[in-house]
Amino acid sequence: GAELITSYVFNQVENIRFNSTVGKYVGYTELGLKNAEAWNEGSVLAQELGELERYCKPNAAIAYSNVLDKT
Repeated sequence: GAELITSYVFNQVENIRFNSTVGKYVGYTELGLKNAEAWNEGSVLAQELGELERYCKPNAAIAYSNVLDKT
């Protein structure tokens, strides 16, 4: 299956990442850890999961179908 990863980078350092396989935000810096905790408890996670259902999954199915048609 497909996997959605959204990374938030500042000064070439990844602070936080959403991974659809994990299903939540994961922080990699002190600030990223704090943001991940807040985002996972609030509406930000719901919005990201909504985008996954609304945009990514339908478009992934179309793209996959197009790839199969060309093989």
